[in-house]
Amino acid sequence: MLQSKRASAQGWFARIVTAILMGLIILSFAIWGIGDIFRGFGANNLAQVGGIEIGADTYRNAYQAELQTLQRAEHRNITNEEAHQYGLDGQVLSQLVSEATLADQARRLGLAISDEDIKKAIVNDDNFKGMAGRFDRQAFDAFLRDEGFTEKTYVRQQRSVRLRRQIVDALTSGVQLPKALLEAIFAFQMETRSVDYILFPSASAGQLPAPSQEELKGYFESNRQLYATPEFRGLVVVPVTPASIAKPDDVSNADARNRYEEVKNERFGAPEKREVEQILFPSDAEAKEARAKLDAGKTFDDLLGEKNLTPKDASLGTVARTGLVDKNVADAAFSLKEGEVSAPVKARFGTVILRAGKIIASTVKPYSGVAAELKREIALKRAQSEIARLHDAIEDQRTSGKSLTEAAKSAGLEPRVIIAIDAAGSDPQGVPVKDLVDGTALLKAAFASDIGVDNDTLRVAGGGYQWFEVAKIDNAREKTFDEAKADLDKAWREDKAGKLLSLKTAELVKKLDAGESMAAIGAAEGNLAVKHANDVRRAGSSGLALNVVPQIFNVGVHRAGSVASEDGGRILFQVIDSATPAFDPEAAELTNIIGDVKRGFDEDVVAQYLAKLESDIGVKLNTKVLSAATGVSPGDF
Repeated sequence: MLQSKRASAQGWFARIVTAILMGLIILSFAIWGIGDIFRGFGANNLAQVGGIEIGADTYRNAYQAELQTLQRAEHRNITNEEAHQYGLDGQVLSQLVSEATLADQARRLGLAISDEDIKKAIVNDDNFKGMAGRFDRQAFDAFLRDEGFTEKTYVRQQRSVRLRRQIVDALTSGVQLPKALLEAIFAFQMETRSVDYILFPSASAGQLPAPSQEELKGYFESNRQLYATPEFRGLVVVPVTPASIAKPDDVSNADARNRYEEVKNERFGAPEKREVEQILFPSDAEAKEARAKLDAGKTFDDLLGEKNLTPKDASLGTVARTGLVDKNVADAAFSLKEGEVSAPVKARFGTVILRAGKIIASTVKPYSGVAAELKREIALKRAQSEIARLHDAIEDQRTSGKSLTEAAKSAGLEPRVIIAIDAAGSDPQGVPVKDLVDGTALLKAAFASDIGVDNDTLRVAGGGYQWFEVAKIDNAREKTFDEAKADLDKAWREDKAGKLLSLKTAELVKKLDAGESMAAIGAAEGNLAVKHANDVRRAGSSGLALNVVPQIFNVGVHRAGSVASEDGGRILFQVIDSATPAFDPEAAELTNIIGDVKRGFDEDVVAQYLAKLESDIGVKLNTKVLSAATGVSPGDF
């Protein structure tokens, strides 16, 4: 539920409110610390905020949704105790309390949003638009199913989101940023530095002896978390989409050629184009007089000269028939031969005489060049009607107790067996599994399911369905020493070399700070090249790795430092100079700075407002219900 709320509240509002609500944990827990608020509270509700109650089920659904998200990100199972250590239970409750606070205030203020406004918001939501860029009812229904909403509950939730947005908009729309703060941040962001640096490869650590078994085991024990495998699941998948069941080879040449004849001019042809010039006359009589001059031997160019026009003034360009808005003009222009001049033509804004210039003949791609495309198109169209039949056939078989594999084969389909896949879509070798149909939705559903569960049918974006079964689950686990041994020797050497290089460059930093030159150190260390970088900014520049730049700004001008390089070596550097530009209110970079600072100010304003509201209206919490929902002892909160 929490995930769907985030997805449905798009834009800057969602980013601000999400950050604010997560940032209010301390404030909320401070409120919970007041003993009196725990007394006289309903046993079936977890919290009450003013006149709004937060039920245990609401919290449990939000908590489980966030826990599953965390598990997918970590690629392993996470216990409730671990989640508590992360602060997940507090974050979820804090967000629900803050949302309820805003909702209660919206009720007190009498805010309202019309049904028509809610409808427009949903129809215009990019998440529910199909390939044509318009609202797709199937995509909307699939979203409701995946997130556990009915249409009614989703509309109600959206109304609540937008009512809260009205309050936040009112609070933040007039926030003004202090100029002194902008100047300080501008100077900080725009400062540039120049540095000299030397790259020390990992080989500079010297020849390392082979590690002993004890050293490897010690390194393994200290870094067990690096040698863990995520949860993998074996899946049986049956996608039924137009693309998966279409059979272009079954489309006859006769059918494809008939389609070609229907659409060849519009889709595969380039229409005839021609250069067109016109002279406009204010009356029919003047146009007829001009035509008589042409018949007597004058040229079109002569007529242009009489009206002080150039060929450029008269040109309508090189156009297709459809490029001429006036039908009479188009018909006349495209009836002329190249170089021919027309009789007077009655146009929308007077009477014209036309001249046709160069004619570019129309072209049409031959059938042989587009046959495969047309057969694929016809097959996809036929497959659309076949999808409904296959859906019913598979559902009937599943209802009768058949396995997904049996149901698919009875409908003439071959299920796809995925031996092992993790929540990110990769196999045990870390290679992404190819050709997943609507992979994000499939993996989300599969990792929320279990072995033996009769899963809901998934609707596929763009049309079609997908069925799946979880065949097996290999739980996330840490590798044993023997399993990790193949990788340990290399990792131990890299770690050892990094530590030795860190000690070595630390001594060289002291020498640089004492006055020794970078060139002298480079020569003494085996003629290592001294490189130079200008205009280094905190945002990164000059080809330096992102982890190097912050370290350059962590030392003073003319001071030295060192940092690990991306290839396992080390970078020794010395800051040569620093420059800070004068504040420029018109600088393009200031736009981004203002946006970031404004968001921070908005967050502070809303956070203070929420804290005051919670204090005024009162927040009650039932820790026993919270403990039952999370599995964490009440004394741990």
